[in-house]
Amino acid sequence: MNRNRSSYGFTLIELVMVIAIIGILAAISVPKFLDLSGAAKASATKAGLGSLRGVLATKYAESATGGVTASFPTSVAAADFAGSVAPKNAVNAFSGVTATASAPAGTDTHASVGFWYITSTGVAGAFSDGTVNTSSY
Repeated sequence: MNRNRSSYGFTLIELVMVIAIIGILAAISVPKFLDLSGAAKASATKAGLGSLRGVLATKYAESATGGVTASFPTSVAAADFAGSVAPKNAVNAFSGVTATASAPAGTDTHASVGFWYITSTGVAGAFSDGTVNTSSY
């Protein structure tokens, strides 16, 4: 049997073109996948912050219906959250809440606490790891 020489495989140019196309697709898609972990941390931190805001609203409502002047709590403990577990801030990897008199900057860090809230207004936020601006959370 006499076969055509071109039917035995791919030419070098075809292989180079396929490798180039795969390289271009990889260069476009890899940065999108790398950013997914940052977006996941931001979303998890926002969920924990939502839990804190819910606890603050509940505590405020309890004080308002208790016959005293409505106020936000002076402290929030793990027992105040569902399942007695304080939410975790995925950005700085800490759980727990601290009361403060004013809002920290968006990239302020804390050595052992994930979230903060202002006792006079109930405004709550998340501490950062020093690189991520959490002021919009």
